[in-house]
Amino acid sequence: MFSRTENFQQFIRYYPIVSTIILIHILLYLVTLIPIFPSRLIFETLAGVNLYIAEGEYWRFITPIFLHSGFAHMLFNSFSLVLFGPALEKMLGKTKFTLLYLAGGTLANVATYLVNPLSYSHVGSSGAIFALFGFYLAIILFKKHLLSRQNSQIVLTITVIGLVMTFIQPNVNVAAHVFGLISGFLIGSIVYFDKNVKVTIPFSGKFQSTNIRSVKQNLKSLSPGKLIFWGVVLVLAIVGLIGR
Repeated sequence: MFSRTENFQQFIRYYPIVSTIILIHILLYLVTLIPIFPSRLIFETLAGVNLYIAEGEYWRFITPIFLHSGFAHMLFNSFSLVLFGPALEKMLGKTKFTLLYLAGGTLANVATYLVNPLSYSHVGSSGAIFALFGFYLAIILFKKHLLSRQNSQIVLTITVIGLVMTFIQPNVNVAAHVFGLISGFLIGSIVYFDKNVKVTIPFSGKFQSTNIRSVKQNLKSLSPGKLIFWGVVLVLAIVGLIGR
């Protein structure tokens, strides 16, 4: 489920929402690098600034989800989305996945506004990504047949480590992480899952059920270079998720 076996074109075709979100991440970051463009205007207009929200700029509950403070911040969040977003987009469909991502991130930002002082400001998609993990937790609790035991262990391990690091690392939006996770779990708890639904991951132009045997077969067919590439992506995503 969390091993990416698609090439670039396949990934974009199979997961258009995840691809679009990542494209927005990259474009907004690149815009801030253009010398002739007032990059501060982007942050002043889109960042989550509690004082401005209190004055009625409610779009700031949503826009910080797509904005990042630097290259590493953008890169790690995008890697996390590449690894853990596709399975849910495939399972839920484009519309429901989009609603989950935006609702989870928005609720995380609302919580950030409620528990932090007016001087507090923030950017990043961490709350939305933690909402995805919360949704996975709901699957594990209520519809565990949709995830293999191995994938469930991966989700639980990364979630626990991510939460622990949330309270240890400095300059982390604790409220966004915690309430993003809670929001995703609550959303997942009320979503109807068809008993016949299977999480499928497209590979080489075909759809294959996600089970240990098919994953092993897919991995064997990958070139060493692609295995190394996705291994690096996985490490970067995990480091970024637990180290923010």
